[in-house]
Amino acid sequence: MLRPQDTCTRERKSLSGLWQFALDPAREGRSAGWQSGPLADAREMAVPASYNDIAADAAVRDHIGDVWYQRTVWVPRGWEGSRVVLHLESATHRATVWVDDVEVLFHEGGYTPFEADITEHVTPGRQARITVLVDNTLTWQSIPPGVVEDTPAGPRQRYWHDFFNYAGLHRHVWLYTTSPAHLTDVTVTTDLDGDTGVVGYRTAAADAEGLTTRVVLRDADGIEVTRADGTEGRLTVPAVHRWAPGDGYLYDLELQLVERSGGAGERVVDSYHQSVGVRTVKVDGIRFLINGEPFHFTGFGKHEDVPVIGKGHNDAYLLHDFELLHWIGANSFRTSHYPYSEEVIDYADRQGIVLIDETAAVGLNMGLGGGIFGGQGYRTFSPETANDATQEVHAQAIRELVARDKNHPSVVLWSIANEPESDTEAAEDYFRPLFDVARAADPTRPVGFVNVMLAPHGKCRVSQFADVLMLNRYYGWYVDTGDLAAAEISAETELTAWAGDGKPIIITEYGADTYPGLHSVVAGSPWSEEYQIAYLETNHRVFDRIDAVVGEQMWNFADFATTSGIMRVGGNKKGAFTRDRQPKAAAHHLRRRWRGEL
Repeated sequence: MLRPQDTCTRERKSLSGLWQFALDPAREGRSAGWQSGPLADAREMAVPASYNDIAADAAVRDHIGDVWYQRTVWVPRGWEGSRVVLHLESATHRATVWVDDVEVLFHEGGYTPFEADITEHVTPGRQARITVLVDNTLTWQSIPPGVVEDTPAGPRQRYWHDFFNYAGLHRHVWLYTTSPAHLTDVTVTTDLDGDTGVVGYRTAAADAEGLTTRVVLRDADGIEVTRADGTEGRLTVPAVHRWAPGDGYLYDLELQLVERSGGAGERVVDSYHQSVGVRTVKVDGIRFLINGEPFHFTGFGKHEDVPVIGKGHNDAYLLHDFELLHWIGANSFRTSHYPYSEEVIDYADRQGIVLIDETAAVGLNMGLGGGIFGGQGYRTFSPETANDATQEVHAQAIRELVARDKNHPSVVLWSIANEPESDTEAAEDYFRPLFDVARAADPTRPVGFVNVMLAPHGKCRVSQFADVLMLNRYYGWYVDTGDLAAAEISAETELTAWAGDGKPIIITEYGADTYPGLHSVVAGSPWSEEYQIAYLETNHRVFDRIDAVVGEQMWNFADFATTSGIMRVGGNKKGAFTRDRQPKAAAHHLRRRWRGEL
């Protein structure tokens, strides 16, 4: 799937803005045919945005099940003769889409794009009604999982991931056009041969019989570097400007379908542009190499989470968050715990920020819930809970993530799950084929998952499949709370054992909840800003003593919303920044460490 794009042959029209919106708590809309006319008793709702916090209404914030979005759109008269496509960047967690009265699309999964060719259902120069039914329900067969439990007070959605279940149309919706003969996909790989770059490409097209595929590579100034004909091939780039951490240099690869006439003339039937960063990624023993050089990850696990709009994409927050990453000296982050907006990945490419790209497989562990250790009353893997159907949904989530982000140079490592159960035979059987799925989808990048401390070294049965060990460890917070001397011993003992496996280790989470403005003369007082700094210092001493530790990503970049609970005061407070992006004292400490000022 290629993204909507304006080129010399393609045109797009944004459908972002205010849509009509209605809750459907009884799930009666489908049988009543709500898609067949204007939504009754509707309110307006912003797209892109989570719907939960926009209305000052608990019925909206805590809604379980179906909601309806609807708007009309003029199809431009100039699109006559073109192929017209409806493209949604995401819908959390699944969606059914109609154009007028015709169902055109269903998609499972809340964070990856989907689209339908609607050429036969619209008329250029006339209006069309677009209706999207979004279902936020989590089940054992969704990624992430959950269960709706019947209670005396009515149904309640239960889930085990430690962030709020925001839902809706979180990203942009588009109409776009292509020619009837059109490119459908491109896969780009890159390599280095001394100072020469190598760009491999493989394209796919539809209804393109008799047309020639041409590729033209240009540098960042628009100067042509090389070109070739053919659906796949290799381009060489003399004196290549490498993409590197902190240097987001991008080439432009234009793909063309060309019609050649009997004479010397030719016509470009379709054109698509793909940015290319030329770099290599490799795991070598305990080293993680980018362009052949050892790379040490510094940064955060993040969330797409801001006040009012929840997980809705916002360009201003995008820019500000990256400014804060640069300010603090971070060179990377993980897209915890789901694929982020494509605009985020694009910007990371341009800024030279390194990404660990993660699926939405979080909460697959009945040994903890909401970040807290303790049994949840279910078995993780069983015919009635996470089963073969869950595994297939999970596999499809991996395929869709890789298909979307495979050409981004900033993405250097796939994470196929966060903190799943991984110390049982059932977990080993569940994850073994999923690693195969990831490697089949992309053989060029390392693959891993994020291990939870319930499965320490010697007990985890899934880490054997990973190229890189990603560990979430909270010694000094959930374990050895307030006793940082004991935490230092515990952390070093376990990490030393993991280092014996001979793989790179990235600490993908370590952190302490900190209430901004809470201070203590004694640094060993949890929740204070002084304790957060002392906690970080303790962990950093351990990391620095273990050569296999090639990365530290603090949890979290900023405070974020969670489900209600006595362990969460206004959400998760482990951020270096508050939810509105004001620095805690720990942010200044990290800035000094990561900028080499300590």
